[in-house]
Amino acid sequence: MSKKLTPQQSQELLSILKIRFEKNIKRHPNLQWHNIQAKLEASPEKLWSLNEMDITDGEPDVVAYDETTNTYTFVDCAAESPKGRRSLCYDHAALEARKEHKPSDSAVNMANEMGIELLNEVQYQELQKLGEFDLKTSSWIQTPDHIRQLDGALFCDRRYNTVFVYHNGAQSYYAARGFRGLLKV
Repeated sequence: MSKKLTPQQSQELLSILKIRFEKNIKRHPNLQWHNIQAKLEASPEKLWSLNEMDITDGEPDVVAYDETTNTYTFVDCAAESPKGRRSLCYDHAALEARKEHKPSDSAVNMANEMGIELLNEVQYQELQKLGEFDLKTSSWIQTPDHIRQLDGALFCDRRYNTVFVYHNGAQSYYAARGFRGLLKV
């Protein structure tokens, strides 16, 4: 599978991202779209990953810029966990361990295929400072090895104006649980 968009697909995605960027300036004050666009145009594989985030209803947007590394961070900013990435168990080991009623994929597998990372707990908390996300859904997050080795996995949501971190068996999956991704460009 080619991880490169056609010129038309690239222009369509850049247009969507620009509109989203301009509509949500509070997420990225002091950043200029033309700098971000130039960086994206120079990174076709990253643009492909952003397209994967977008077509699975993640609504990726810029949330940070690191001057030291000249890197922009895009995160799924959809109000709820992306619709095209729900009903997934945590990782491949959890998927393989299920004997019946297997989900179609796992969050970690899908993120790897898309070229993105699951948010970690700190990144999820930072995202919640930019708005209110996952009021009706939840999102798997990166799970520390010591928890995963015990067959657990972590997920987050926002309820009662508070961000909660929970645990579940990594094999579990729910229609209202997906994952949010992060991509550095």
